[in-house]
Amino acid sequence: MAAARVSKLANGKAHAAPQALYQRIRADLEEKILSGRWPPGYRIPFEHELVESYNCSRMTVNKVLSGLAAAGVIERKRRVGSFVAKPLVQSAVLHIPDIQAEIAKRGEAYAYELLSRKRRKATKDDLDRLGIDKSCDVLVLSCRHIAKGRPFALEERLINLDVVPPASEIDFTRVPPGTWLLGHVPWNEAEHRITASLADDVALKALTLKKPAACLVVERRTWRKNKIITSVRVTYPNDLYQLTARFTPTGLRS
Repeated sequence: MAAARVSKLANGKAHAAPQALYQRIRADLEEKILSGRWPPGYRIPFEHELVESYNCSRMTVNKVLSGLAAAGVIERKRRVGSFVAKPLVQSAVLHIPDIQAEIAKRGEAYAYELLSRKRRKATKDDLDRLGIDKSCDVLVLSCRHIAKGRPFALEERLINLDVVPPASEIDFTRVPPGTWLLGHVPWNEAEHRITASLADDVALKALTLKKPAACLVVERRTWRKNKIITSVRVTYPNDLYQLTARFTPTGLRS
């Protein structure tokens, strides 16, 4: 008789192969993190608690947590526990702003409008913006940020749904995508590109500007362990936004 391909439990039911169990546990923990149920800084259950919850070996749990730590999703602290990783804002030359929080900090009334939302297979232009050549599903968002009743910024964003699948279920009519991503999706690398440009027809309409209108355009991409999370282009009227950074001889001070 051929050797069984799966082991049997005492009650006769098939037992999942260790690799399949490892993948299921990791997927479950990632879903809790990326959905926001476990926000940045949240303490993940201890290893013995996960062993009991998933009815598995400690070695399997350790492998899952080690894999999540290597991917930058969690941080493991000896004798303290494992925690959902916080976005490493200080790793970027410029910090990644939360536009809603910035406007509120200035004491100005904030409003937000989602102009369009579409899920699709990434087009060639999408892949170029993301800097990848492998096909993926993307969420394409366009939204307008408003300060004191005046259009403050046009945000045009791509979210890689292969890396952040929960984004497809978020109601972005209620929460700006940048705010949600900063609060729920750990990242460890960012790239900024800053240019001055005349507003195109889309920006002219969204920002209620008259041609010709000079704008500040900030393009940014963020990654988690070499996997692209999002690419965003934010266009500001030139009289409403400025970039300021204070430096020491050895780098950015804050």
